[in-house]
Amino acid sequence: MNQDLTKGPVTKSMLLFAVPMILGDLLQQCYNIADTLIVGQFLGRDALAAVGSAFTLMTFLTSVILGLCMGSGALFSMRFGQRDENALCENLCASFFFIALVTVLLNILSFVCLDGLRTFLRVPAEVWGDMRGYLFVIFLGIPAVFLYNFFACYMRAIGNSVIPLGFLAVSAVLNIALDLWFVIGWERGVVGAAEATVIAQYLSGIGIAAFSLARFPQVRSIWNFRRLRKSRIREIVSFSTLTCVQQSIMNLGILMVQGLVNSFGPTVMAAFAAAVKIDAFAYMPVQDFGNAFSTFIAQNYGAKEGVRIRAGLKSAVCISMVFCVVISALVFAFARPLMAIFVDAEEAEVILEGVRYLRIEGAFYCGIGCLFLLYGLYRALGRPGMSVVLTVISLGTRVALAYLLSAIPAIGVSGIWWSVPIGWALADLVGFLYYKVCKKNLLPAGGKLCEAFLTH
Repeated sequence: MNQDLTKGPVTKSMLLFAVPMILGDLLQQCYNIADTLIVGQFLGRDALAAVGSAFTLMTFLTSVILGLCMGSGALFSMRFGQRDENALCENLCASFFFIALVTVLLNILSFVCLDGLRTFLRVPAEVWGDMRGYLFVIFLGIPAVFLYNFFACYMRAIGNSVIPLGFLAVSAVLNIALDLWFVIGWERGVVGAAEATVIAQYLSGIGIAAFSLARFPQVRSIWNFRRLRKSRIREIVSFSTLTCVQQSIMNLGILMVQGLVNSFGPTVMAAFAAAVKIDAFAYMPVQDFGNAFSTFIAQNYGAKEGVRIRAGLKSAVCISMVFCVVISALVFAFARPLMAIFVDAEEAEVILEGVRYLRIEGAFYCGIGCLFLLYGLYRALGRPGMSVVLTVISLGTRVALAYLLSAIPAIGVSGIWWSVPIGWALADLVGFLYYKVCKKNLLPAGGKLCEAFLTH
């Protein structure tokens, strides 16, 4: 069911749209969570370290595709809000072929550079064998990542967040079942975990593509080459590339931090691998709420509904902050039992380091909650360049401080963990100051909109 976010109660509309997105992304995390949990419990510390490092790399690669799809999705939302079906169809056609080309090139580059990754990520010899085998199979699933995210972003842009959830639910269940079968039953090790993930990814990717082509006439415009116009291609490239750059910078910074983590050995690698999964699950809902908020703003921006945008800003900030405070308290209190889910109880050092990470970073989820709202708002208002600036500040601070602080013997690896919330805080500050300076230029009622955001 498509949802017109330019009508109806503001808070209720956002939440009804956001909840399926949140559930869907939590299910998507199950792809790697299942790998991590099963590998950690049945294959040991080194295998867990291999899968964890591979996850960070794969997140970076798929962020290129996800960023392009998200940027295109914001433009789709604006066209939907404007009720301009012709422009929507032309944007769909241009976006599909542009992102498909990028996906092919990215896939080729991944395989070409596979063996060079060991040096770049500083992977220990005892981990590299498993990591290489896992990555080789996972790279085969990159086209499936494109198919799912492209069609899911289109559906969400027109207010349908339920259908993507359905396809992810089925594939997540299949992924977990195949993980158990391949890793435990067939004893295929980390390669079996990768195979399970790729099969599940293709199920969701091909499934949602076939459904979209059958259900939505606008989507079939991707086969109509007469709609492939240079002006639309330039529009898509201009709009989506900045979102892609933002996502890529974010995950490149994390990848650089992963290399630093790897230099501390398998114990810290394993702790980081497990803690990052918990961390991702913890703040994933507020990230998806930021994306839903962005769709809400984009549709209303296209429809020139300034009053609804102002009300949406107030509501989104309140909801996000309440959630972040609650989840921070839960992660801090239950850090140890959460780590024990992924790591065998005998690996005391791994659990201890993971708990330290969660209690440092988890205490400051309000920082990342604000940042996701800022990202979503700028993207929706057609200013994705500002999202890039905030990402550079956040990740640049994180990477620089991680290398600087971890080199101090008295701080060590804890410096990597502390660099994260400091980066969030600095980016939030810049984002809010930019609002204050440019509030009159964002929208016709820009001053009131920005003040509403800043005062709630």
